[in-house]
Amino acid sequence: MPLDRPVVLGIVNVTPDSFSDGGDFFLPADALAHAEQLVAAGADVLDVGGESTRPQGASAVPAAEELRRVLPVVRALRERFPALPISVDTVKADVAAAAIDAGASIVNDVSGLRLDPGIGDVCAASGAGLILMHSRGTVRDMATYAHAEYGSDVTGAVVSELAAQVATARSAGVDPSAIVLDPGVGFSKRTEHSLTVLAELPRIVALGYPVLVGVSRKRFIGEITGVRVAADRVLGTVGASVAALARGARLFRVHDVRPAREGLDAAWAVLSRVPELAAGPRGAAPGGSR
Repeated sequence: MPLDRPVVLGIVNVTPDSFSDGGDFFLPADALAHAEQLVAAGADVLDVGGESTRPQGASAVPAAEELRRVLPVVRALRERFPALPISVDTVKADVAAAAIDAGASIVNDVSGLRLDPGIGDVCAASGAGLILMHSRGTVRDMATYAHAEYGSDVTGAVVSELAAQVATARSAGVDPSAIVLDPGVGFSKRTEHSLTVLAELPRIVALGYPVLVGVSRKRFIGEITGVRVAADRVLGTVGASVAALARGARLFRVHDVRPAREGLDAAWAVLSRVPELAAGPRGAAPGGSR
């Protein structure tokens, strides 16, 4: 996938309990209709998830149930959009493998291989892209503050832990060109941690891999803007995404694709004329072979 402009991942949550749109697209037909709207609005990738990591009361989903939620949607999306990259948001190797067989070409692992290192083997064997997100803890508590202890250098800790995740992926045989890093904004991070990591994104970019950020509708935006309803945090999401773009991020996972697409494209039209900002670690992000 060329990174000659910002890449937008549209979120397709097929869960009953996600923090801002839980249950809205739980049925496959609803998920497909929503995905069609996201693509029409400018999504470059569709990211399908069947297990919530919401801040309040997230529970692990058995693999069989996650597969029941995800596979019909991945199959339908692959049939409807034969050339569009599809990402599966999962922490389970079995789910990743089945989703790839169904047509996904990217695995978005919010545990960064901590919870199931077998995802690295799946991606290595299939040639799928791999997004490694920084987090701590389990599905139940990774989006809380239970593990939000960093000392004086939060970004240094994130860089160190992401580097270890990259080493795990590469030791499994994942091609370096298939890896994207996500600093995990809002995951095991208080607002001040998330803001610091976003401000210091060049330190993560310096690891040499394309960087994805997911700030969409998140709690820290509500704390900054005073917008209490998650679904109403659209403008704050665009603002934080544009700031991340200027700091080196090139991929953006969002709920509201059209405003993100327009805001990022307008910002990129300016930033791409600044040579040191336009340059990235590499010219492409993993799209996989499907």
